[in-house]
Amino acid sequence: MKAAVIAAGHGERLQRAGVLGPKPLVRVAGVPLIEHTLNAIRAARLREVVCIINEESGAVADHCADVRDLRLTFVRRTTPSSMESLFTLAQHLRDDAFLLLTVDAIVAPAVVRDFVRAAEEDCSGADGVLALSTFIDDEKPLRVICDAGGRVTALGSTVTDSPLVTAGFYVFRPTIFAEVAAARAQQFTALRQFLAHLVARGYDLRGAQVAKSVDVDRPEDIAVAEAFIASGYQA
Repeated sequence: MKAAVIAAGHGERLQRAGVLGPKPLVRVAGVPLIEHTLNAIRAARLREVVCIINEESGAVADHCADVRDLRLTFVRRTTPSSMESLFTLAQHLRDDAFLLLTVDAIVAPAVVRDFVRAAEEDCSGADGVLALSTFIDDEKPLRVICDAGGRVTALGSTVTDSPLVTAGFYVFRPTIFAEVAAARAQQFTALRQFLAHLVARGYDLRGAQVAKSVDVDRPEDIAVAEAFIASGYQA
């Protein structure tokens, strides 16, 4: 299994508040976001990583130049959405299942390790496994409904009362890339729309509940994430 990291966002809300520089290099508890992500990948015992950054974020690749324990490939492309970032990485991900992470999700590395293990052992036949949490601190949480067997039956704007939301990391099989052309034809603009499309098309997506994760999108999220880390990922 490989790991894929979406780190192509510009972090506009952080920049407007004076938090400058590429978003993957924003420090949380003294550590850049990209390093938090790589530490989670290490915990999952994955070694091959492909990461998309935008064309103005070459400093991220430079920052990681001394990483020796991971086989890191950087793809530099500015994309309009996380969905298109994933599609851009598809050429690197067609051989096997892969762990997909967004660089702004702060989560205990052990949680990612256990999630990958569960995806491999308990959901081995699924097209995708979504890490789900009951912690909600997001302006637009992606709510999910699962049936008794853990299969995702609905997500997105049609779901309003589920306590489960996506936690910012996933395991997918390359079967999902069969829907790239259809997603583009429908002019989807977000990864969440693509996930809803997969459910509607009958793909087997499962949910696996995990402990809390914190998305770092706004300046105030940095303080929340730092308190979370200081608590030993328990707060």
